[in-house]
Amino acid sequence: MLIGVPAETMAGETRVAVTPETAKKLVGQGHSVAVQKGAGLSASVTDAAYEAAGATLTDAADALGAEVVLKVRPPSDAEAMSLQPGSVLVGMLNPFDAAGLQRLAAAGVTAFALEAAPRTTRAQSMDVLSSQANIAGYKAVMIAADQYQRFFPMLMTAAGTVKAARVVVLGVGVAGLQAIATAKRLGAVIEASDVRPSVKEQVESLGGKFIEVSYDTDEEKEAAVGVGGYARPMPASWLARQQIEVAKRVAQADIVISTALIPGRAAPTLVTEDMVKSMKPGSVIVDIAAGRGPGGVGGNCPLSEADRTVVKHGVTIVGETNLAARVAADASSLYARNVLDFLKLILPKDGGLKIDLEDDIVAACRVAHDGQLTPK
Repeated sequence: MLIGVPAETMAGETRVAVTPETAKKLVGQGHSVAVQKGAGLSASVTDAAYEAAGATLTDAADALGAEVVLKVRPPSDAEAMSLQPGSVLVGMLNPFDAAGLQRLAAAGVTAFALEAAPRTTRAQSMDVLSSQANIAGYKAVMIAADQYQRFFPMLMTAAGTVKAARVVVLGVGVAGLQAIATAKRLGAVIEASDVRPSVKEQVESLGGKFIEVSYDTDEEKEAAVGVGGYARPMPASWLARQQIEVAKRVAQADIVISTALIPGRAAPTLVTEDMVKSMKPGSVIVDIAAGRGPGGVGGNCPLSEADRTVVKHGVTIVGETNLAARVAADASSLYARNVLDFLKLILPKDGGLKIDLEDDIVAACRVAHDGQLTPK
């Protein structure tokens, strides 16, 4: 099969879907890999490295016109017009973007959105959400450390003692756990909150303290279990109690890292404007959910602004929406391995293309085929 790797065109996107490591493996399996010139430069991958791995260099039209096209982000309108009817597109295609999926269906491609892979043990190696969220959690803390005008660790010096920074992490998924681990390595004192009580042990194993809120009704207990590894929207009664507990910690915090996202829904508001007002001058909030609040405004904090760093009530609020792209080399490396493992399901070793809809991962990821959206 001819596999095309176009350069990403979305603003701020620095990742690439194939690295020399995975290109070499694809070539070794008998496929031809055509990489657009310069596609990997923002991820510290040179054209020469692709050629050394056995790939050929081409232009955007040829990369998009391949039998199998691998991307990081959904194609633009112009890119979709360059896709060949009957070809296969694999990437993070946002399965909740109805207009974007309709564009792919109209292009006549068979499209696979890797974010839709089930959260099962077998699908772990293809879990792009986890691989990229892991990087986002790390980078969120590093950006917070850069913005914060004090030390993270406690320091005892001849000039006096500097207290350790207090970090509150809201949302203990993959990004939140990595944020806790990274902040701990930097010497901070950490507290964390999540709707799922099951994550308490994970928080404590990383050196953080879990902010506990009681579950008083069966409805609250059922919602707290979550679905497929994701949190579910919680009843208003529980959210009110959580907000009280979180507000106490946020007022004492130097840094807040908010990571709470629910697939297909607006990000929940966890840090209100009143909470921001209660924080000390010079404190920092990094809102990973920026731009995904109600109506696409705000995020876990309504004051955050997508892709901007702003100061509100003396608090610096960072609204980076694509943190993984700020660590493009490693993000691309992990993403490319996710893609490679998925391709093993539809490009068997004996060559050709085989789409087995009896395979739960293939069926879950397929979002368009033969001019139609795939029912879910």
